[in-house]
Amino acid sequence: MKKEKVIEMLTLLEQNGRHSYDKLAMMLDLPEEEVKQTIAELEKDKVILRYPTLIDWDKIQGNDLVTAMIDVKVTPQRDVGFDEIAERIYRFPEVKSVYLMSGAYDLSVTIEGKTIKEVAFFVSQKLSTLDTVVSTATHFILKTYKHDGVVFNPRDDDRRMVVTP
Repeated sequence: MKKEKVIEMLTLLEQNGRHSYDKLAMMLDLPEEEVKQTIAELEKDKVILRYPTLIDWDKIQGNDLVTAMIDVKVTPQRDVGFDEIAERIYRFPEVKSVYLMSGAYDLSVTIEGKTIKEVAFFVSQKLSTLDTVVSTATHFILKTYKHDGVVFNPRDDDRRMVVTP
């Protein structure tokens, strides 16, 4: 399959991982078997890692998890740079994501905990105690407006500009 078609297919799957093979084939104007084979290869090569479902957890009672984004400044190590410390951090079960960043901080870490106290314990007892961590800045997520291109609770009211004579 041509590179452009692969990128187009990956974009379609990223927008909706529930597309069937026949629907993708129709959208891409390709044979269904070619689509099926390409997806299998992409999964095998770890290009497609997983098919996530995005859930608005604020609408589910009893699931009151606290999410925090933590900026982490670290001292990179010779020959491994940031990779080794990032790996140590992402192995903690509380950690949902780790990104290497440009700017004032080196890593951005997203974690979930049952309470603010649990998140604080993670930062003070697990993250800050790692030998190459220089400093951290913790930001608690108060409300999600948009995630992975999906708007949570879009307003349905009329947003047209009022025109008067």
